[in-house]
Amino acid sequence: MNDEEVRPRQRFLALDTATAVMAAALMEGGKVTGEVNVRGERNHSVHVITELEGLLSDAGVSGRDITGLAVGVGPGSYTGVRIAVTAAKTLAWAWKVPVAGVSTLHALAWGGWAQGRSKLADKQATLQDGVNQWIIPVLDARRGQVYTGLFAANGEEAPVRLEPDGIRLMTSWVEELAQRLANTDESTRPEVLWFVGETELHAQAAAGLTKVLVQAVPYELEGCWVGRLGAERLLNGEQDELHTLVPNYTQLAEAEANLLRQR
Repeated sequence: MNDEEVRPRQRFLALDTATAVMAAALMEGGKVTGEVNVRGERNHSVHVITELEGLLSDAGVSGRDITGLAVGVGPGSYTGVRIAVTAAKTLAWAWKVPVAGVSTLHALAWGGWAQGRSKLADKQATLQDGVNQWIIPVLDARRGQVYTGLFAANGEEAPVRLEPDGIRLMTSWVEELAQRLANTDESTRPEVLWFVGETELHAQAAAGLTKVLVQAVPYELEGCWVGRLGAERLLNGEQDELHTLVPNYTQLAEAEANLLRQR
């Protein structure tokens, strides 16, 4: 009998509502055993609990079986991020289990890159092993801005972060990426840049990058990637303090900014 057979089951519930999709997953260790992705145009509060209950019920488990929670902390929709974080903290407190926050953009980068690779494989246009690749997740933040970050592909493992999550003007961000490419040593310079997520509005700006293959992948977040990131943290014994875990807004909400201007 090996360690996996005698170790108590580690079941994690993962949730993210920072985008137009309420993405949730049920994990057993690092394996996805259930998933639900519901498009709600960022009005997730009306169905989040119902969908989580259905996810657990379909798997034949209850809250008593959950040993940890993972939650996407953004950045993304201000209201959306709060819904998931509040729900996860409430459930963690009620079930007396640890909670771990993960980056919505990290999960978006991983899932979008996986989908893009899959589409290339379908076209028999797979990239050679060992090709350096950067992944740029993009969520529209209006007024030419995007929530974004920068990651390096890491085989089958989670992408490696190169730049922190933040809100940036897309045109300035592309210029920054071009400068970074120019300053990167040839041995580690990527041959492919993957823009993934809400790419349609910003495709023209991304096309300004030359001397590198640019792949744009429209992609909506899936719960499995939030689950895999969260399970990795929880299995490593990492967790966040329940009462101080907060969303990553990256900037003031518009209402708060307007109030400050009035003052």
